[in-house]
Amino acid sequence: YVLGHEAMHRMSTANVLIAGMRGLGVEIAKNVILSGVKSVTVQDEGQAVWTDLTSQFFLKESHLGQNRATCSLQQLSALNPHVRVSAHTGPLDDDLLLQFQVVVLTDSSLDDQKHFGELCHLHGIKFIVADTKGLCGQLFCDFGEEFEVLDRDGEMPASAMIQSISKDNPGVVLCADDRNHGFFDGSKVSFSEVQGMTELNSIGPVEIKVRGRYSFSIVDTSAFSEYERGGVVTEVKQACKLNFKPLSDALLDHQLLIMNDYGKISRHQTLHLAFQALHSFVKKEHRLPRPWSQSDAGFLFDMVKELNEVAELEQLDEAAVQNLSYTAQGDLAPVNAFIGGLAAQEVIKACSGKFTPLQQWLYFDALECLPEKELAECSFSTRGTRYDGQIAVFGSAFQEKLERQKYFLVGAGAIGCELLKNFALIGLGAGEEGHITVTDMDFIERSNLNRQFLFRSQDIKKPKSVVAAKAVREMNPQMKITAHQNRLDPDSEGVYDYNFFMGLDGVAAALDNVEARVYLDERCVQLQKPMLEGGTLGSKGHALVVVPHLTEPYGPGKSSSNNAIPLCTLKNFPHRIEHTLQWARDQFEGLFKQTPENVNLFLRDAGFVQRTLGQGDAEALEVLGGVWSSLEDMKAGGQRPTSWEDCVSWARCKWESLYNNDIRQLLHCFPPEQKTATGLPFWSGSKRCPHSLTFEPNNTVHMEYVVAAANLYGQIYGINGTRDCASIRKILEEVHVPSFTPKSSVKIHLTDKEMEEEKEKDSDDAEKARLEELKGKLAPPSLKSSAMQMYPIDFEKDDDGNFHMDYIVAASNLRAENYDIPAANRHQSKGIAGRIIPAIATTTAAVAGLMCLELYKLVQGHQKISSYRTAYINLAVQYFVLSHPSRPPHFEVAGKKYTLWDDFRVEGRSDGQQEMTLGDLLQYIREKYNLNICSLFYGKAILYNGHEERLTLR
Repeated sequence: YVLGHEAMHRMSTANVLIAGMRGLGVEIAKNVILSGVKSVTVQDEGQAVWTDLTSQFFLKESHLGQNRATCSLQQLSALNPHVRVSAHTGPLDDDLLLQFQVVVLTDSSLDDQKHFGELCHLHGIKFIVADTKGLCGQLFCDFGEEFEVLDRDGEMPASAMIQSISKDNPGVVLCADDRNHGFFDGSKVSFSEVQGMTELNSIGPVEIKVRGRYSFSIVDTSAFSEYERGGVVTEVKQACKLNFKPLSDALLDHQLLIMNDYGKISRHQTLHLAFQALHSFVKKEHRLPRPWSQSDAGFLFDMVKELNEVAELEQLDEAAVQNLSYTAQGDLAPVNAFIGGLAAQEVIKACSGKFTPLQQWLYFDALECLPEKELAECSFSTRGTRYDGQIAVFGSAFQEKLERQKYFLVGAGAIGCELLKNFALIGLGAGEEGHITVTDMDFIERSNLNRQFLFRSQDIKKPKSVVAAKAVREMNPQMKITAHQNRLDPDSEGVYDYNFFMGLDGVAAALDNVEARVYLDERCVQLQKPMLEGGTLGSKGHALVVVPHLTEPYGPGKSSSNNAIPLCTLKNFPHRIEHTLQWARDQFEGLFKQTPENVNLFLRDAGFVQRTLGQGDAEALEVLGGVWSSLEDMKAGGQRPTSWEDCVSWARCKWESLYNNDIRQLLHCFPPEQKTATGLPFWSGSKRCPHSLTFEPNNTVHMEYVVAAANLYGQIYGINGTRDCASIRKILEEVHVPSFTPKSSVKIHLTDKEMEEEKEKDSDDAEKARLEELKGKLAPPSLKSSAMQMYPIDFEKDDDGNFHMDYIVAASNLRAENYDIPAANRHQSKGIAGRIIPAIATTTAAVAGLMCLELYKLVQGHQKISSYRTAYINLAVQYFVLSHPSRPPHFEVAGKKYTLWDDFRVEGRSDGQQEMTLGDLLQYIREKYNLNICSLFYGKAILYNGHEERLTLR
């Protein structure tokens, strides 16, 4: 869903070499294998040592002293059965590299980088260097003399419905105002379905100049025919060619540095020299600088100054060089996750030609994670533990503090899996006093496997939280973790109550919807707990941290109603495939889930009819009418089938109703030549004029609808069906389809507002009489005893044998045919109708890495807002914005300043005395804070608003 079929096909022919199987190398390999290339070869000559376990998640203590590549092979191979994974334990050489289309070096010397970089550039092999040292990271790409990018950003081509086109030089196109057209100056577009000015439909891509949110100018249209109506304008994506320098040349070109934190421009320019100096240091000393050694740091800075004699940077960041030297022996899982996510994304670009590659250097640091006070060199000595790579950066006392943490992780999906991996590696909650609680109500689906790397095919249908917890315990047996399957909402406050939250050090949100994030944020503000929050959408991602009293909270949900599809558009005026797919989903839910659920409620709940009547006459008519027809046999005028033949008959009649009768009724109310009150064509802009369909038993899509609908209808009544089209066609020959005549009395609403107003009106006498009739029909007790319960269907997109997606695709594409909307294939339909939030392993790894860097700061108790970072990234186009979080907004009450974090602590019952009355509480606040309370609420409930009689209540 992120890369598309064409890019995936190109990737499936690529052979990739990843050299170095320490933490960074295995992170890149994991992400590349999940993305689906042809083969991955992992190379490493080295044996596993204690520091590797700090970030190499496929190594265990039993692997110490064994080859890293060999030990990782089985786990890497299990990630994706479609990718051939092999290990190479010998040294790198020219002959080996020439077998691959993409080569990635990690943990390599500068000499090797230069030599193999030259070789790859010469032979057209895409070459990537990735490296991390402590809290700093480096990434380099060389994709050759001429690399073609087929799609720069991976976004869907923008498109818009046309309202009008002028005959002018240049011609001006006005788009329908249902949303911004989304084009830019210089965009190239094509036209289709234009009536009148048909010349536009046959010319090639046209360059545009944007005039406003809904208009743009094009070529000279003065000689074209007069525009009449309709038309769609669609962006035409243009390929581009990029050229790269080999590493030896690129080392000298500071213009090739891509910035990611604009407060650190000088630092990253300095790091470009410092990483080169570090290679020289290792070559001379045969070791990395010692942790927190001032003499080694001074030696490294002298080397940087020497390199700067050629580079001639105006300013060197000495503190950055010093901290790089202090922490260079460190190996941190969050930094490897971030750089590894970015590097793997570059591999995907190299293989697929999709997205814009890095040109050509990127440096990253999180040195603000370091302790605010400098520590003694002795506290960083290794202890022969799995955390040695982390202790080299932060010291042993901090490690012990990490292990004592109690954290609550909400969500065990893509980001949740990556966070748990990082938690296990850094030892969060892994001590005697520590603990992790993870909750996720979902079960593993097949579509999860390409990005939620803790899950395997044998885990499908199992709870995500349970499987994820088990997987990370295998990574780090010291992990103390409990898995729940609870939804986080007000209903679960009996579990996640005040005492639960007060026992926590912090919360991490790995959620896929805004509402749940807002709720969790409210709880954290209320109970003064820090929150880490992250999310992804394809190649885009964000990470932020909420710190009590220091940063602003996540805040109220940004309304997504702007993106909601109006009901009248779904019902009568669709103009995009998203509209027909949402309509098909609504049909599925109404026919196969909601109606059977209502029937079952009626059968077991005596108050169902009365409760439904209380929801308004219009809704009661629809619900009770559906219940009665589902209970009454077809022969008696209802809709209840007694045989498979009845199910086929129902499906055929439903087809006629949806794709012929309803459309004929719509065109009866609004004929094709209808004009608006202002004299403009009614069917123009975003209103596409539909046409009815005629059922053809030999039309594949027509039959697919009938087969799927009949089988699903049978399922809700416990009747077995078949896929045998020949036998179904035979039944169809006997089906009587009632004739239909459009009615002039039918009112079709043009806007959602009209629909709401109609609902609020009192029902007419005919509706009231129909309701009374339904109440009478549903009253006999014999109806409940003789009627059989129904079997509601929950939509499941990933089971190809259950008819669910068969129905959605056929129902949507038939409606699309009604309205001349281009159809969508099964894959596209599944993504939209299944409400799949596109995710990719690279982005989730990078975002989780950034979140865990903020975790380091929280655990240390950093109190400077300048230490924290809010990050927004788009790996498709190398867009990185890391900035300081915002402070909480202040508001003033009675001359004092407060923020949302402030509260009034009240001891309601002290020294064994009686609990406070409401009056006592008001007096306490008045005396202690000099505030007079005029209104008091509990959630939405009013406790006090001048109610004198309530003051004595406790």
